[in-house]
Amino acid sequence: MTRPVLLVIAHGSRDPRHAATVHALTERVRAARPGLRVETGFLEFNAPSVPRVLERLHAEGAGEVIALPLLLTRAFHAKTDIPSVLREARARLPRLRIRQAAVLGPSPLLNATLGRRLREAGVRPGDIPRTGLVLASAGSSDPEAIAVIAEIARELRHTGWCAVRPAFASAALPRTEDAVRALRAEGADRVAVAPYVIAPGRLPDRIAAGTEAAGADVLADVLGPAPELARLLLDRYDEARVTVGASLSA
Repeated sequence: MTRPVLLVIAHGSRDPRHAATVHALTERVRAARPGLRVETGFLEFNAPSVPRVLERLHAEGAGEVIALPLLLTRAFHAKTDIPSVLREARARLPRLRIRQAAVLGPSPLLNATLGRRLREAGVRPGDIPRTGLVLASAGSSDPEAIAVIAEIARELRHTGWCAVRPAFASAALPRTEDAVRALRAEGADRVAVAPYVIAPGRLPDRIAAGTEAAGADVLADVLGPAPELARLLLDRYDEARVTVGASLSA
């Protein structure tokens, strides 16, 4: 039986670093699972768009697609935008079976990627007990997404950091600089900022600016095409594939 195509759906950005990072990640996914067809589509700003990719797959005779949102939380894009795009595609492309996979977070693999980026930025194991950590996400107006980030921060607090605070680049408070200053006020000797975002762009740049303005000691890189993240994409694909198989056999 032919495996479903994996369609990674990214938001898109005017910043060329965003698409380059997404493509680097999907290349790592391809390398990790030879023979799996992996396509990339964008909601806006970049090509190809999700509808165009699905139309091409339909024209080529693909039977099934698992659409994987490249998103860390279930907010507007996962709940509204992407389902709408996929619903319209199903109506126009009746021979193509399309299933939406779950978003990426929360996941221990994301926490592992954060740890990788912090180590790469110079945080040593011996630094952690005297270091406050800012978990800096893009931000959302969706309460569910905000609650998820807060819960991840609480979980990270139990891994040895002297304190962990969430921060948001948009739509919610506190901002990165405010969280850094709060950790300083609480007595943290050092402060590290870990961007909980996948690719560079306007909001990660805002996180970096807040980090610099508040004088944090360490700024980790975005999650990017880390091997743990590539593995997580394949895990979500496999989970959706099992769900598809179960529903078809029911």
